[in-house]
Amino acid sequence: MATSLVVRWWRERDRPGWRGFAVAMGTLAVALLAALYSAAVAQEGRIWAAGLAAVVALGLAGWVAVAIVPGLARRTSLRWLVYQVDYRLTREGIIYLAAVLILVLAAVNTGNNLLFMVLACMLAGILISGILSRAVLTGLELTFELPEHIFAEQPLLATVEVRNHKEMLPSFSLRVVGEGSGKHPAQILTRPVYFPFIPRLGAARQKVELMFPRRGIYRQDAFGIRTKFPFGFLEKTRHVDSKTEVVVYPHVQPTEQFYEILPLLSGEMTSFYRGRGYELHSIRDYVNTDSARFVDWKASAKSNALKVREFTREDERRVMLVLDPFVGVPRPELGRLGPAEFEERFERAVSLAACIAWHFYEINSVMQFRTDRISTPMASASEIIYDALRELAFLQPDTSAAGGAFLDELATDREIFKIILTCRPQGSLPTALWSSSYLLFFDSL
Repeated sequence: MATSLVVRWWRERDRPGWRGFAVAMGTLAVALLAALYSAAVAQEGRIWAAGLAAVVALGLAGWVAVAIVPGLARRTSLRWLVYQVDYRLTREGIIYLAAVLILVLAAVNTGNNLLFMVLACMLAGILISGILSRAVLTGLELTFELPEHIFAEQPLLATVEVRNHKEMLPSFSLRVVGEGSGKHPAQILTRPVYFPFIPRLGAARQKVELMFPRRGIYRQDAFGIRTKFPFGFLEKTRHVDSKTEVVVYPHVQPTEQFYEILPLLSGEMTSFYRGRGYELHSIRDYVNTDSARFVDWKASAKSNALKVREFTREDERRVMLVLDPFVGVPRPELGRLGPAEFEERFERAVSLAACIAWHFYEINSVMQFRTDRISTPMASASEIIYDALRELAFLQPDTSAAGGAFLDELATDREIFKIILTCRPQGSLPTALWSSSYLLFFDSL
């Protein structure tokens, strides 16, 4: 291993840097000889020669400091001096320092050489602990990976990877923790991840299970890489800045309310589209699972075999899902609920809207999603589902005076079936909405 490292160093050596270093060392050697010569001739009384030699020595040293040292400094990697490290004295460290203090008092009072030797060994242990723990934390790179789509209240697996770029030394006993701030209290990594060993020029990966309790945005401003290696006297934490940000979608697992309204939704849609005349797609042979009402008797008589008609399903499954966040209308019944209970009902409405959107995504429906802020195009649910879920992740109650006005615009569109979740009282809704919509009120959730 040592031979391979030497060969690799020789191949990747910085020739201009080593050349500058050799020139600097040679020049400083000449300056040292000039200084020694100046001191020698000064003792003999040759003042002019001593002064000239001293000026030459100072000039050579100054030239090295101005011309060569800055270039060598720019070629030197000082990253191991830059990163921030916090120190915390552990319980073991407190006990160890107390023992050192007692040993200091005993050695000073008795003058026993053996006590001084033991004291020196204990102080050397502290010094070795600091050097080794510092070396363990250097040359590390942290990577944190999360799934692309995340839902509230559903467990997921995240990946934490620590890569060791040191060419000679491995790293031992590391813990990766999330560090937040008062500005963004919603952290992503809430439990430590332990790495017992990371080889040199290698990496270690650990899976950690996470679960986000609520929808919204979560940020991780920084991570901490901690170690107590080797003796546990001090816990050192290296801070790693992070810009990790994830959007957590609402909970989409179907609830009891969803199963209760699903038959009603299907019935309302069937009633809405009944008698409107579908576009004929094709005529095919009858199978046992087909309904008799789709039998084409004329085609069956001509072919002497049962034939059924197939229609385009785009109109049959076209729906507009609307969530109205307006809560600004004074309502006596909501006044009795209190802020906490009303917030809980609003969250139920958001979660129910997410469940309905996900249902239409699973049955490959054509859907449009609308709130007071955005309106997606009428397209396949697979194309807009995550745009809808992202909007639901950020949606908050609207208390503005103009809130809810977009429902009046929807009343003019009677060709699309609408599912509307709203907090507005029934008397304030446009009459035209009732004939083309299925309405869900927050009070019933």
